[in-house]
Parts: sequence; structure tokens; C-alpha cells
Amino acid sequence: MWQTFTRSFPVQLLLLHLQKNLSLLLIWLVLLGLVLQQFGLMLGIPYLFLDPEYLHQVSWLSFFWMGLGVAVFTMAFHMTTYIMDGWRFSFLAVVHRPFIHFCFNNALVPLLFYLVYTIEFLRFQLGNDLESPWELVQLYGGFSLGSILTYAIVFGYLSLTNKGFFMIFSETIDKRLRRVSRQNRLKKGEADPFSLEGPSVRVFLNLRLQWEQVRPDISRFEKAKLLRVFHQNHWNLFLIQTFLVALILFLGVFNEQELLQFPAAMSALLLVSILLMAIGALTFWLRTWAAVTVLVLVLGANYFSTFSVLNRSHPAYGMDYASTPAPFNLARLNALTHPDTLQKDKQNLIHILDQWRAKFPEDHPPKLVLVAASGGGQRAALWTLKVLQELHSATAGTLTQHTFLYTGASGGVLGEAFFRELYLRSQADSSVQVTNPDYLNQLAADNLNPILFSLLVNDLLFPTQKLNYKGKVYSKDRGFAFEEQLNKNTKGILDKSLADYQEPEAKALIPLMPLTTLVTNDGRKLVISPHSFSFFGSSALDKPLPKEKKQSIDYMRFFANQDPGNLRFLTALRMSATFPFVTPNVELPSAPVMKTMDTGLSDNFGIQDALRFGYVFKDWIEANTAGVILITIRDSEKSPEISSTEPTRILEKVLTPLQNIYVNWDMIQTIHNEVLFNYMAESMPFRVEKIEFEYAPGKLPSAGLETLGSMQRASLNWRLTAKEKRSILANIQTNSNQAALNRAKKIFLY
Repeated sequence: MWQTFTRSFPVQLLLLHLQKNLSLLLIWLVLLGLVLQQFGLMLGIPYLFLDPEYLHQVSWLSFFWMGLGVAVFTMAFHMTTYIMDGWRFSFLAVVHRPFIHFCFNNALVPLLFYLVYTIEFLRFQLGNDLESPWELVQLYGGFSLGSILTYAIVFGYLSLTNKGFFMIFSETIDKRLRRVSRQNRLKKGEADPFSLEGPSVRVFLNLRLQWEQVRPDISRFEKAKLLRVFHQNHWNLFLIQTFLVALILFLGVFNEQELLQFPAAMSALLLVSILLMAIGALTFWLRTWAAVTVLVLVLGANYFSTFSVLNRSHPAYGMDYASTPAPFNLARLNALTHPDTLQKDKQNLIHILDQWRAKFPEDHPPKLVLVAASGGGQRAALWTLKVLQELHSATAGTLTQHTFLYTGASGGVLGEAFFRELYLRSQADSSVQVTNPDYLNQLAADNLNPILFSLLVNDLLFPTQKLNYKGKVYSKDRGFAFEEQLNKNTKGILDKSLADYQEPEAKALIPLMPLTTLVTNDGRKLVISPHSFSFFGSSALDKPLPKEKKQSIDYMRFFANQDPGNLRFLTALRMSATFPFVTPNVELPSAPVMKTMDTGLSDNFGIQDALRFGYVFKDWIEANTAGVILITIRDSEKSPEISSTEPTRILEKVLTPLQNIYVNWDMIQTIHNEVLFNYMAESMPFRVEKIEFEYAPGKLPSAGLETLGSMQRASLNWRLTAKEKRSILANIQTNSNQAALNRAKKIFLY
């Protein structure tokens, strides 16, 4: 009995995968780890599988696409393993519908995934505050329908086309198969790479889900004819793979259509499926040379990718790439921070400060408000907008009028930019209410699906699409997909050029907002604003310090000949929020090419820039204001409890140092910013105060918010679950945030 079990086809296939296809099993292991929320939780990756979103809704249709994606990946796994290893089991050739039998017996790993996924789906959705149990049935029904429909189509096609031994040789041999090079090689007596000597199998699972004995007389069949059966099956599988890839390429032409922007997890599964099917196709055509060919292709692609024809650029939309690139060297950076230049830019900002001061009574010096919002993807964007709305409402708009500067990184500046634009429009249109909660829903809408779908169908497979923006032609990429989705979510109000904000900022109608992005070439900040901020890059003294390294680059001056004011504002926002791999590093028209990424690595909280501004203009602030109030909006807890240490395993000892650097980077910057603020508050000739808001779900009051208070911090992602959104918005009710609001009321409602 035991020997029969160990010699059963499903067990032998599993053992074969462990021996020869471990990389394929590792993919399944990664998917299981994600579904079980064992890793990727901080980035919210498990939620993409357990709570997929389509057309900005979690519905049966979003789960339908999820089920379809899992089924396509499963079939890619079956097809690839059948092409690589099906020939090892010669008895399959004399079985009716050999590939379908192979799938049934190869289903142990996929079935385990489906079982785990179902359990985790139920656990997640039952804790997701569904309106009724019927909704749970609908969601899983959509997932099941997507999978069943996919399997029905594929198996239906294969049942009509894939033939076994007796079906092939009871008919006239297909002319196409007569030309197969394998058959010619066999006739010449050459060695065949497929020996048909595979693991010994006694029983297999038939299509009636019953155990069936393997034919004992399989050795009497001619090897060449058995191989012809496998080749006919492989050909049909190759046609299916080609059709699926062609279909995805076709969809790439319409990738900006929202109906075709599938759930992010489905796009990821399709991408992995294509890679698996590529392995199967190479094995089909090249047989034993497949591994060598893959290695040559990878090395060749790596080498030729440096050629301009194949090396895709990721431009900043609106800038002029046809003119002579801006020289990027130390001499020019020093020249752009000449004391005369710094003084000129300071005088321009002082003129704007005078415009701001003129809004208030001469005999009542106003408080100067600086707002610094931390990065953190969509959670930071939503939290920042919520805090700004609450501050505006609590102070009857007074605090917003006193605000002169917004700083920050990544998602924080998205929230600030959206609020600032709404505030600008409200001054000319009374129907625009900046505290309208609908704006929160707009900013919180999914922005990840189009990014991953664009990565699949455009960046990797169809990289030829172009954008005509204000008379200039650029390549489209997933960065453009991010901008366009953000533009749609916010109803197009941010679709402006950088220069469009020059006048309202100069008239102090809205706060200044210098966007910063990190220059990966040398670690400096690029400060993007319609007004030059060269004084951010050098000492505030009248003469430069010896051997001083310039800390930042003023965008307007550096790219003066590359049409800097025409830069799309959405692109500038994206440059400040370019998280590695999610959106590509923007390449600017300089020599050498300047590449940028998320500025959060340098200053994730924007506090350094805000304090720098206060220090540079300390004389004007002392003479014209009643002091400075720095409002910080954090997407994390400032002073969490110190965690306990536990004995670590060997692998954890290897990974812990790197993990500690990543986890503690937030706290390292916090401590550094605390030192800077204390120095500022102690040394300035005017009063410097700080009002702090923090997103700390563990501090929510228990009354009516029990399920949200037990939540961990929302994921670092461009897509939030419904529960994460509620947690972020409810955080304004924590005791510390309410105290901060009350303090703002006390200061500004005089």
C-alpha cells in the first residue's frame, strides 16, 4: 500500500519538482507567504491578493479578475512543467487527453494554494466589517467564477485538440508533424534528448478522480510514436501561450482605458505567468539548449541595454530635451550659489513675504506658519489632507491664511498640493469647500492598478507608446500611468505646469511649496519651485565657507535653458514620490544625466527644509511676525514604546542588521530633526513653537473604534484598503491629535 502511494503519479510529480523544478515551487512558496501575510505586510502586498480593487471598488468583479489571474498562473505552471517533464512519464502518451490527466495529477501544489487562499480570504473579509454574509458569498463567488471560467476555456480547447496515442495513430498523420525535426533525427538514428526513462509510476488519478493502474505493456509501443504524441501536445500548449502573450500585447495598446486596468495582484500574476510560459516556449523550441539560450539572452540584454536605441529614457514631461543638456559639474554648482545669486533669490522671497504680511493688520504681527508633512505613500497623502482640512475647519480658515510654506516628501506633498489647489480655487469660487470629505475619497482612490498594468503591458512588453505634451513628444511609462491616475482621481485640478503657480505664490494667495527630490548621482536635493531657492544650497553667511559642499540644486536656475517652467506639476509631484521599482527614476536633461528618486531617504519629514527657511529669513521674521509655528504631520508615531528583544535564529542574525537600518531610519531622522528644532528654538530671536500631528492607530480611543484601534499601521502603498482608510481618518480623534487641534484653535481664534 505504501509503495503504491509513493509510486502514485501526484507524489512522483511532487518529488520531481523538488528535485528539478525547485525555482517553480519557490514562486508558489512566495505566493503562499504573501497570502499568509508572512512578509510584504508593511508594503500592503498581501492586501492586493486578499482585498483586490477594480474600478475603485472591492467587488465580485475585482475577485473575478483575481480568480482569473490565479487560474492563468496555475495553467502556466502546468504547461511549463508538462513541456519540461511530461515526456518523462511515457504512460501519458497512451492515456486519453494526456495533458489534462497531467494537470489533475500535478495539482497538489495549486490545490494547497487555493485552500490556504480560501482560509485567509475568509479570515480577512470576516474582519473587514462587511455589510452582510451575502457579500462574502458574492466576493468568493466572483473569485471562483474567474478560476472556473479560465479552466473551462483552456481545458475545453485542449480536450478538442490535444490527442493521445490511439487518436493520433488511428488517423492520418498530420502533415505538420511530419516536418518535425525530432522525427527526422530519430530516423537518422541520432541520440534523442528525451529518453522517456522517468520515475516509475504505478497509479494515476483519472478524469473521474479515481485511481487507475498504469498500462503494464507500455514498453511495446514505439518510442518515436510516443514522442510524437508529446510533441503534438506541446505544440498546442505553445499556441495557447502565444495567444495569451499576444492578447496582453494587444491590451497594451489600450492600457490607459480604466476598464483594462486590472487589479494589481492580477497584473503581477500575469507577469509571472508570461515568464513561466517563456520558459516553456524556449524548452519547446530549443530543448536541451534552453538554459544556455536564456543565459545568453540575459547577458546580451544586459550588454545592449546601454545602447541608446534600447535604453529607454524616463523623462520629466514638459521639459525641453532637444536643447543642449545642462552641464552638471561641481564648477557649475558653485557658480549657481554665488553670494550675489543667493541675495537676489532672498530678495525675491522677501518680496513675497511682504505680500503675505500685507494680508494682516499692521498693528498686529501675525504668526508665521510652516507646515511639514512626512512621506509614506497614499497613507501620508490622505492623513496630510485630513489634518489640513481639520485645521482649516477648526480655525475658521485663519491658520491656512497664516501659512506661508509647505514642505515634505512623497505622499505628504501630494496631500499638501491637493489642499493648496483647492484653497486657491476656493478664493475665486465659493462653491469649492476645501473641507468637503469628497476630496478625501478622491485622494484615497486606488493609484496602484494602472502602475502595475502599465509595467506589464507597456514598460516590459510594449514600450513604444508616446505622449504629446504641449508640443513635445515623450515616451510613456508607468510613471505617466501614476500621474494620469492621480489626475483622474483628483478630477484634473492638479494638471498644471509649474509656472502656473508662479503668480499665485508671488501674490501670497497660496503657500509656497518647494518640492524636493533626491539626486541619485550625488545625494543632493533638487529643489523644484517656480521661484528660485538657491539659498537652500549654501551657507546663509555673506560669503561662502571654504570647501563647502553645496547641499541642494535650484531647479529653475540649473535648467534655465530647458524650459523649466513648463514642467508638468504632476511630474514634479511624482519626482518627489518616486519609490524604487514602483515608478521609474526620472532622468533630467543634463550632462551627465541627472536621475532623481524619492526625497524621503534624505528628509522624509520636510522639517529640515522648513527650519532652513526660518533660519535664512530670521531677520525678516523677527521684524514682521509674532514668531513661527511649525506644524508637523507625521504618518508614523513619533515616540513608540521600546520593543523587547527576543533570542534570534541564525537566519535572523544575518538579516537583522539590515532590517534594523531600515526600520530605525524613521527614528534616526526623527532624532536628527529634534536636534535641529531644539537648536532653532533656542537660538532664534523670536518664539518658535511646534504643533505635532501623528498617525498612530494604536492610540485610537476604544469607544466605537475597537476594530480600528487594534489595527497596525496602514501599509506603505499607493492603494489602501477600506479599513485602512477608516483607520487613517479616525486617527484625528486620538487624544494627542485633539490636543494639537485645540492648541491651534487657541492660537488662531483670537
